[in-house]
Parts: sequence; C-alpha cells; structure tokens
Amino acid sequence: MQSGNFHFSDILTANGWRRDVTVHVGPDGNIQELQNGYGSNAKRIRGIAVPAMPNVHSHAHQRLMVGLAERSGPGADSFWTWRELMYGFSSQLQPDDLEAVAAQLYLEMLQAGFSAVGEFQYLHHQPDGTAYANPAEMSLRCLAAASTVGLGITILPTLYAYSGFGGQAPLATQRRFITDADQFLGIVDSLSIQVKSQPLQQLGIAPHSLRAVTPALLREVLSAIPATAPVHIHVAEQLKEVSDSIAFSGLRPVEFLLREFALSDRWTVIHATHMTPAETEVLARSGAISGLCPTTEANLGDGVFPATAYLSAGGRFAIGSDSHISVSPAEDLRMLEYSQRLRDFTRNALAGGPSRSTGRNLYGLALEGGARSLNQPIGAIAQGRRCDIAVLDEDHPLLVGRSQDQAIDSWIFSGGTQLVKDMIVAGRHLLKDRRHLLEDEIAHRFRAVVERLAP
Repeated sequence: MQSGNFHFSDILTANGWRRDVTVHVGPDGNIQELQNGYGSNAKRIRGIAVPAMPNVHSHAHQRLMVGLAERSGPGADSFWTWRELMYGFSSQLQPDDLEAVAAQLYLEMLQAGFSAVGEFQYLHHQPDGTAYANPAEMSLRCLAAASTVGLGITILPTLYAYSGFGGQAPLATQRRFITDADQFLGIVDSLSIQVKSQPLQQLGIAPHSLRAVTPALLREVLSAIPATAPVHIHVAEQLKEVSDSIAFSGLRPVEFLLREFALSDRWTVIHATHMTPAETEVLARSGAISGLCPTTEANLGDGVFPATAYLSAGGRFAIGSDSHISVSPAEDLRMLEYSQRLRDFTRNALAGGPSRSTGRNLYGLALEGGARSLNQPIGAIAQGRRCDIAVLDEDHPLLVGRSQDQAIDSWIFSGGTQLVKDMIVAGRHLLKDRRHLLEDEIAHRFRAVVERLAP
C-alpha cells in the first residue's frame, strides 16, 4: 500500500470546507499541498473527506471481554466488580495473544474513522509477575499490531506500583502491572529505541492513577523522561475514588493532582468525571486535555462529565474508546452530547453558539485535543500535517441529500460506524470500500485467541 495523491469532491480542510481538491502527499506521509482541481496522477475517491480522528485512550486487552460483563451478579454490580472480571482475562494473555487482540481492535478503530491510538498499556509482566526477557515485550506487541494495521500509535506504558492511595500494597491480581521506577524506566528506554525509527509511533507515559502511584514516585519518573513526552492519567472516574482520595489527602482527586503537579497541555486527564465547579474551572484553565470515553463511562456507570461548564471555561477534550464496548468516534461524541442533554433538559448543548452545527463543533474540538494529547501531527487536513483522512460514504441512505456540516451531524447522530467507507493514514489507502488487505488474516488470529480463552 504505497502513498499517493488523492482527489476529493468535498473535503473539510483546516480552513473549512472546499470542493474539488487534490491532496498532494510527500514521501514522509505528510500533506505537501492542497491543489484546486484534479492533479495529475491523483486517485479519485468518491465520498466526503474529513480529518481522521485520534483515539486517546485504549486498553487493548479489554477488547476480549466486550459483552461478557452485562449479566448481573449475586450482589451489587459496580465498576469494582467489573474490574475483577477484567483482571481474570488479563491474567491469561500471552504476548502472541495480545498482539492478535490488539490488531483486531486497531482494525476496528480504522474502520470506524480513527487513524491513531493512545495505548495505555499495563500488562508488563508474565502471568506470574516475573519480567519478560525484554521488559517492554507486551508494549512492543501493541506497536507491532499497530504497524500491521497501519494505524498511528502513541504507546503509553503504565506506571502502576500500588493498590490504593498512600502506597498500599498491590493485590495478587495486579502482579502483571506492578513496577518500581527503575523497572518502569527500563521499559521506557526499550520503547524509545523502537519508536525512533517509526514515523507513526510516539512514546509517552501513563501513571495509572493517584491510587496506583505516589506523587514522589511520579516526580522521580517525570524527571527522567523528555519534558515534551505526553503524560496520561486516570483521575476521578468513580465516586469511591473521590471518597478514598478525601480520606487520604483531604482533597478530591482533581484537587490532589492540581496541588501536586503543574498541569499543561502535555497532560491528558482521563475521565475526570467527578469534579466540583471550582475543579472544573481550574482544570480547564490548566491547558490539560480531558480524555473522555463516554460509551465506556456509560457502560460502567461512572457518571456524567461536566462538559458544558468545562468547555465554557475554555477546556480542551479528546475522546477514547477505553474498554471498547463501542469503537466509534461518532458514538462517543453522540454519547457526550446526549449526556448533557439528559442532565440539563436541553438540546444541542455543545454546539458552541447559536446556529452552529453540534456535530461539527464536537468533531473539531476532539480532533484538536486528540492530536495534542497523542503528540501526533494529525487532527487537520492542512499542509505539513500527516495525511490521515476518513472518507464518508455519500451514497449511504443516511447521507443522501447531506453535505458538509449536515453530513457530519448525520454521521455522529445517526450513522455510527456505518458511514466510513475509506481510510487513508500517512498517505496510504488502507481501507478501500470498507475492506483492509489483511482483514481476514487478522480476524483468523483473533478468533483463535477468543476460542482458546473463552469462559
């Protein structure tokens, strides 16, 4: 799949919608020029071209358990009972298994309109907790899966040392996750060698949460990595986490994080569901990105993110599919908007102003925040950005008679994963008429893992 030049009749560029445009792509996969009209040797692609979306929060191994936690237990179900099921699945995965599962997941992301993923990867060790010969083995398998599919990836090895606030001893079920600073930095060093030679790959870190690291441990690690490396952290997802944080520190989780660290746009705060108005405003002003995962948050019963107040205060956000109960930028953006409507008894809550397209506003904000979160040169169709383009099927019944912002609204509020027809990543036409060249091979390997590990 070689890179090339592409012609579109309708395309959303960084400067707005344009018609009859050829996108010229350089050998590095970046956009060299947007030319009016048809350029020589360009491939004509029928459909509505929009920037492909970044997916900033993924736990690839959780793709295995989709649909298996929807049966009520004998006691009260919660995030914490769901977590025990997840631990059971994660204890069984071997490196080949994780690579097969991740490849299937990343293919599904591509098919849904995502062109890059932030992989928050914490299965570091063998099932008994001992290190692999290469301590970064499992993260390297995620990088390999992304390369197979052609997806961009920011690998985020997870710093996970404790089971609760204040350095509580880890649980036996967490033994695959646990590292000290030296072990963790060894993983980071191994991954840094790998990503240097891969233009679609970036490296950051993911302190799991304030439950799983102490501020002192995180400061030690931050001092040893580049100052520009992305930092992703779960915070304030669950009410129990809030009460535990207050019991330990006297502060709510977002307050605790803001007290201990000077947040900036290198930080992505995952979830941040439970905030006071004051926390919401300060987080918005910090420059950090809120990594929202609305379909996972709904599935787990987390709560509703205060998006209207956060955006009004100038906050930035991105989206991720997290546990992958749904893998669709349209569905996550729809869920985000609908959560605000249901809470506030309103409509078009996040349109950004009168007479504006809600879908276009949400999509544009998630593109901008996602590109920054992953430290990837994506998020817009513009000279110098990577040529990552999703093409919507203008012949689909949901898009008949729709164009430009109306098409984006129809995709987000009606179309879900149905409407993405073609995908281009770094100038490579990876998905053609909804098919990937390696789709059958990837599905075969994934099926073998599922059949072996199915409960």
